[in-house]
Order: sequence, then C-alpha cells, then structure tokens
Amino acid sequence: MYYRFNLVLEGEQDILDPSDDLSGDPAEALAALVQRLDEGSADPGELEAQVHWERSGVVCSECRSVAVRMLSTPTEDTGPH
Repeated sequence: MYYRFNLVLEGEQDILDPSDDLSGDPAEALAALVQRLDEGSADPGELEAQVHWERSGVVCSECRSVAVRMLSTPTEDTGPH
C-alpha cells in the first residue's frame, strides 16, 4: 500500500505597516508600496517561495507513520520551531 500526499505552506504576513497613514490617497499608498518592493534586494523567486510552497508525492506506510508523527499536534505548546 502507498499514500499520496500534498503539502502546502502559505505565508501570511501583512506587508502594510499598521502605522502607515491610510487616510490619505490610496493610489499614493499603493505606489509607495510598489516602490518599496521594487527597491528591495530580495530575489523574486525567494519571495514567492516564502508566500507559497507546495509539494506532492507518494510515500510508503513507514514514511507515512514518520510524517504523521512529525506533523501531529503536540500535547503541549512547544512554540515555533
């Protein structure tokens, strides 16, 4: 027997600074955001991978057991890893 899996990691981080004055012109706020993104030094592929990463495949029953054990919710909160 084998098991198919799909693993999707989706980043959720607001890129708008809550201290930004949003009462002004929305077009100006959007233009400023686009300019900040354009001036950034990060690789576009890396930025995309931080927002959405997806893998799928097939595993045997032993590998399934390992994955389930690793991804199961711990009984107590261990915090971020």
